[in-house]
Amino acid sequence: MQTRFLRATHGPGLYELTPEIRRWLPRADGLLTLLVRHTSASLLIMENASPDVPGDLTGWLNRLVPRADHPSMRWLSHVDEGPDDMPAHLKAALLPVTLSIPVAEGQMQLGTWQGIFLVEHRDRPHQREIAAHFRPD
Repeated sequence: MQTRFLRATHGPGLYELTPEIRRWLPRADGLLTLLVRHTSASLLIMENASPDVPGDLTGWLNRLVPRADHPSMRWLSHVDEGPDDMPAHLKAALLPVTLSIPVAEGQMQLGTWQGIFLVEHRDRPHQREIAAHFRPD
């Protein structure tokens, strides 16, 4: 069973996907696989309880990989689409672009405070696509 989830983003940050994925899953045991179909975004299982977590993670990523117009990033040559272009690719290389999640009786086996997030690395709005595949046991 396969589908695609579309998510509009409005800039860097975490966008939770857990509720719509949960609604789509059949009442069965199996394995859910997700793939973000972009080279400047990621997927992540992260805490979904504290509103501080997304900002802290985004801040950490920005300190780890600054924009191309930051003096420490002058070595970058791929800046065709702006100063957030190659840094977005680097961030996507650091974080997962696929996730595999066990499912029991239609319930993702996430921890109590875990959620599934699309991580947007680009500055401007995008329409992101996540491919989903559920394979029953």
